[in-house]
Amino acid sequence: MLLSVLMRRIALAVVLAATAVAVPAPATAAPGSPAVRPPLGWNSWNTFGCDINETKIRAAADAMVSSGMKAAGYEYVVVDDCWQATTRDAAGNLRSDPVRFPSGMKALGDYIHGRGLKFGIYQAPREKTCAQYFNALGGSTGALGHERQDATIFASWGVDFLKYDWCSPWGTLNEQVAGFTLMRDALRATGRPIVYSINSNSAHTNTGPAYDWGPVADMWRTTEDITDRWSTGCTADCFMGVTEILDVQAPLYSRAGPQHFNDPDMLEVGVRGTFTPTENRAHFSMWAIMAAPLIAGNDITTMPADVRTVLTDPDVLAINQDSLGRQAQRVRDYGDTEVWAKTLSDGSGAVALLNRSNNTATVSTTATEIGMPAASGYQLYDVWTNTSRNTASTISATVPPHGVVMYRVRTGSTTPTTTYSLRGTASNRCLDVLGGAPVDGAQAVIWDCNGGVTQVVTETSGQLRIGGKCLDADNNGTADGTRVILWTCGSGTNQQWTSQSDGTIRGTQSGKCLDVNGGATADNTTVILWTCSAAAHQRWTRF
Repeated sequence: MLLSVLMRRIALAVVLAATAVAVPAPATAAPGSPAVRPPLGWNSWNTFGCDINETKIRAAADAMVSSGMKAAGYEYVVVDDCWQATTRDAAGNLRSDPVRFPSGMKALGDYIHGRGLKFGIYQAPREKTCAQYFNALGGSTGALGHERQDATIFASWGVDFLKYDWCSPWGTLNEQVAGFTLMRDALRATGRPIVYSINSNSAHTNTGPAYDWGPVADMWRTTEDITDRWSTGCTADCFMGVTEILDVQAPLYSRAGPQHFNDPDMLEVGVRGTFTPTENRAHFSMWAIMAAPLIAGNDITTMPADVRTVLTDPDVLAINQDSLGRQAQRVRDYGDTEVWAKTLSDGSGAVALLNRSNNTATVSTTATEIGMPAASGYQLYDVWTNTSRNTASTISATVPPHGVVMYRVRTGSTTPTTTYSLRGTASNRCLDVLGGAPVDGAQAVIWDCNGGVTQVVTETSGQLRIGGKCLDADNNGTADGTRVILWTCGSGTNQQWTSQSDGTIRGTQSGKCLDVNGGATADNTTVILWTCSAAAHQRWTRF
């Protein structure tokens, strides 16, 4: 471990020397690329592998809509390997597996399009796909010798995204470039705007990080395959964890930009429930600040609310989707802790304070070091807690193990905010949100205190905010029993609250107190308004 840290530090010293963020020189994009911003979507592989069928893919498309992912900007539903029949038809055309996809791929694409989404598919440039190469699926239906034919049929099926996976140990770099370029030209010739995603590393010595693929593809894999581990300790011919991938990706920042994006592989957020909530947020934050394509890999039909909240966080997605398309640079590397930063199109900055270690750590930088212009002060907006504070220059935070604190930094100052959790005196449980998603209409409840983002309350100008939404009296109610919900913050007194010396919290409009329904203490008991009595179930402690 120590040796690897030293090697990373030596490499970084050559290119960064711990200086301020540099503006990368513009890189070249593939002609006709439709990927103006990093693509957002879902891919079947990380959860299902070859165990896919049209029912599962349709369910994923439905879930992308019902979960709020589509509304957040996700659009591609990508069917990975194993959709093919094991042979082509008599005319040499690809066809779908008759058992897994009996309706055919055009029908599947039509269904996905009918949900307002886009259709992605998988193919390989050699004789076999990866599943066929590794004997997980018989046959030989790679695109070699059929490139234009395959591109044409993909366009006829309404394909909007092609993942093109090398899947062979054979071929020089020049042969790979030629093979990937051949399919790029075939796709462009169809006239359909198909996002072109390539992986030159699969079953092959890694050429992804060693070559600038921007003129060839819209996005290209830079690393070995990811797995749902924070760290695997393995960097070649193996599955890589989040931290190993970051080390490969860090030096490649100058190659990213609109229509050409480094791809550190699909997201493991929520996959098999392996990552903790802290790790999910850190993983998602780092991919977002790197302007990486955000292709979810979890089972979105069954994902818990906390995973959905991570994947749809609007402030993190805004940093990822910034129009400059810049990948963040690693401007500080202390070994176990790091600082990554980039400048955004509106002149603000994004900075991630990353803790790779197993222990809580303080991570620090300055506004100048992350590329901000000189100013008398700066506003730090924490994108996960939705809180703001001011600083003269220093940007510092205490970061949990395997965690990140990510700020959007602007010049000037902001109204100070106070952040805490509220613990009920009677229940010993915390104010939370039913379902774990801070959306309009979500019911306030009590739940076991866990430090989750929906238990973080931000007090500013008399409002109590959770996940950027305000605690509100349902429908402006003032009667006993009125539900307490979250709603988009406004200027009404129904969203104003004052803390009393006896530990109660009183609504300005209603004059009534936050209360736990019936004085109950169980998880998911609703929070309501009730005539103030200072009973234990109306008293709250900040911590």
